[in-house]
Amino acid sequence: MVPATGSIVVRTAEKARDMAAARIPYLLGHAEIADLFGVERQTSAKWRVDRTLPEPDLVASGNPYWLLTTVFALAGRHVAEDRLREYEAKIPNGYRVESREFLPVIVGIQEVALILGTDQQTVSRWRHRKRIATADLVLSRSPLWLLDTITADATERGRTLVAEEIERLRAGVRVPQKPRGRRVMTEPRPPKKPLPGPQCFTSSEQEEAVAFVTEVLAEGHTTVIRPKR
Repeated sequence: MVPATGSIVVRTAEKARDMAAARIPYLLGHAEIADLFGVERQTSAKWRVDRTLPEPDLVASGNPYWLLTTVFALAGRHVAEDRLREYEAKIPNGYRVESREFLPVIVGIQEVALILGTDQQTVSRWRHRKRIATADLVLSRSPLWLLDTITADATERGRTLVAEEIERLRAGVRVPQKPRGRRVMTEPRPPKKPLPGPQCFTSSEQEEAVAFVTEVLAEGHTTVIRPKR
């Protein structure tokens, strides 16, 4: 770890206060997408699984987020104007970003912990005790900050910054998305083989009966044997 000097931009307290008016890109997590389209959050998650939603534009603390412009492009789905106004009103300094390449560096608790050389529990404790900058965004209940907000706040509070982690973030290196729920479909599932029909065997057909039961069990099915007179 290195002190907040050198390649790290040192901001004065006045500049740190100016960060409160920073412009924030319109981003959405699953909860915000569900609100925007008037569906359940599980529906948004399902869209991620079946690829109705493309790859996320941002992954922070292992959570996926999408640009508003990306969500607008979902085929066959329309956003009501009142829902859009309600969403945008929650981000007073918000602006639309056309492509992920133009996103500023945005971090969650996991990245903040790496930047400050501490653990996530400590960052969460600082946040609840108001000993770290207020999150620039809270999406799907998760706090997000502009990288500049965190570095300015750390400088003002005299905290150490880890230059290597900051450079990694600026280069686009991120922790992969958390595996949760159903996997994203990469290709259609093959159709299931139909179940074998019922069979009747007599005492003279023991070998055929054994072969049939063996085949059914090998395919992962169960068998029910009903004797008949």
